[in-house]
This record gives sequence, C-alpha cells and structure tokens, in this order.
Amino acid sequence: MIYDGVELHNIEDLVSVRGCAGLRMQRIPESVRTKLNPEAQAQMCRPSCAEIRFVSHQPVIVELSCPEGTGDIEVFYGPFQSRKRYTVKQDISVIRVEMPDQMNLYDRSKLPDLAFSPDVCRLLMSGDPMFIHSVKGSRLRPPNFEELPRLRYLAYGTSITQQGHATGPHLTYVEQAAIRLGADAINLGTGGSAYCEPEIADYIAGREDWHFATLALSVNMLKFSVDFFYDRAAYMINTICGSNPVRPVICITLFPYAREFGDTFIGLEDKGSPDDYRKALHQAVADCPYNNAQLLEGSQVLDDISGLSPDLLHPGDQGMIFMGENLARQIRPLIRKLDF
Repeated sequence: MIYDGVELHNIEDLVSVRGCAGLRMQRIPESVRTKLNPEAQAQMCRPSCAEIRFVSHQPVIVELSCPEGTGDIEVFYGPFQSRKRYTVKQDISVIRVEMPDQMNLYDRSKLPDLAFSPDVCRLLMSGDPMFIHSVKGSRLRPPNFEELPRLRYLAYGTSITQQGHATGPHLTYVEQAAIRLGADAINLGTGGSAYCEPEIADYIAGREDWHFATLALSVNMLKFSVDFFYDRAAYMINTICGSNPVRPVICITLFPYAREFGDTFIGLEDKGSPDDYRKALHQAVADCPYNNAQLLEGSQVLDDISGLSPDLLHPGDQGMIFMGENLARQIRPLIRKLDF
C-alpha cells in the first residue's frame, strides 16, 4: 500500500476510527477483519512485523500515535539494523530519520547482492494499534521493485507467528526464515485467535502477492474438538493450495508446548491430546487433492525447547532464531524451482 510517498508493507487497510486522529494501520482489509472472531479482529489491528518503507537522502519526518497504548519502531537501512529505536505513545510521536553518513561512504559495487537495497529505509513496527498521521520529506519515494526481495513469504499462525516473546519484529521466526531465504515476509499471525476461519482462508487464497506460505495450525484450536479442528484446517489447506497449485503451502503441526511437560495452568481447555491434533493435521494434508500441500512437524522447527520462554509456550529471541534457521532449511528445497 502506498501512502504519502511511502510504502506501508504488511498493511492492507487504513481506517478512520471515531474519536482518533490519523488512520489506523491494519494488516487485513476491514471487510475481512470484521468477519473474524473478536480477538482476531483486535490482533489484526496490531502492526506486527509491518513496515513503513521509503527512499530519500533527505530527512523524513513520520508522525504516528498509539491511542490505546504504546508501540515500537526499529529502524533498518535495507538489511542493516541501526541503533535507533522509538517508542510511539498516545500523543503524536514525531519520528525523524535520515540516511546515516556512513551509508554514503561504501563502494556499493563491493557489497554482495542484498535482498534489500541499503537505500531503503525501513521502520519496523510492533505493539499496540498504530495510527499514521503524516509523512513529510523532500525527494521522497516508495522503494522500486528491484530494491526489494522478489520472493514473498506469507505466514499465518498464532502469537508465536505474530511475535511471541521476541524482543523485536525482526526476531520473529517468520522474519528469521525470510532473511535466510532472501524473502519479504507478510506476517498474518494473530495471537490467541488463529481459528482457521473460512474468511481468512479465502482472503489468503485470494492474494496474488506471495510465492509460498506457512500455516502454523494451531495451539489456539485446542479449545475446539479434534473433528472441528480437522474441518477448519482442511478447508484452509484446500482453499489456499487450490488457489494456485504452484505455490508451496507448508502446514506446521503444533510446536512443543507446556502441556506436554506437565503444565496445567496456561489457560487452555484442551479437547484432546496434542498428538490428536497433530494426527488430524496429518490427515488434512494427506486428504488435500493438491500436490503443493506440504507437512512439517512443529518439533522439527522448534527442536530445542531451551529456546522457549518460562511459560514453555512462547519462544524467546533464541528460540525464534532456532526456528527461523530450521524452517528456512526445510523450505529451501521447495522453492528452488519457483519462477518469480
């Protein structure tokens, strides 16, 4: 999405909210969001792993606010992380960014091929719903096609996909896998509410801007019966795979989590054992009539539980890095022949 001369990546709608100045940035269109469960409606208003991207060698001023809490901004120049971090609060926060002097001293011909051009300033967002008010700058433009990764990766899942306990959006397993694959990530994680609803399945299937996807299905579904889980997962898999049988769709079973280590106090009322749901997902993938449906065990992605935070459910930074490395290694053979 283009707004005021910048690209809003992983943002698909700007919505005016009564009583709030600016426009709320949403990861899915309002017409889809309002059809989801209430918690998913709220989560899709969080700018998790969304970015404001632009190219300018002059200072750029971005005005943002978080009327319902706080948000964070991490500044990258292409793949290079700066030391700048901003907190966005309820009042309008004025963020001033410009290209560091050092970035103009490099001999670009001596740099290796990079998925992101260093000329692209990237403001990575996380936290509570964020509103954009204005963008001001001279010689300001959105990135060109050749300045961004050509390969695009869409991820759906729970809070673990959305960000978990990672301390920054670039440390999610989705971003970590994307970095290793030279891909641009579209993160549709929805904490506590990834219920595989037909509306989100239809929406993902209808998008033409991704080349491969992962569906982490889903610890959030343990409150439903195994049969209900199978029906929802099967519809999502069949619908997304059938939308373009060339695009690999990797379905990931439950990651190792607290219940399997004897914990009974994480707010879940499981209707079956973790393996019951894993077997149901195995069956849903086996029953899919399309060859682009792939199955990956969650234990092959999160293969070291020392990467979990103390709740033994959400990965911390190290766990996310483990997951990104493992996932990229599993996906790489599936995308080698993609034409993009």
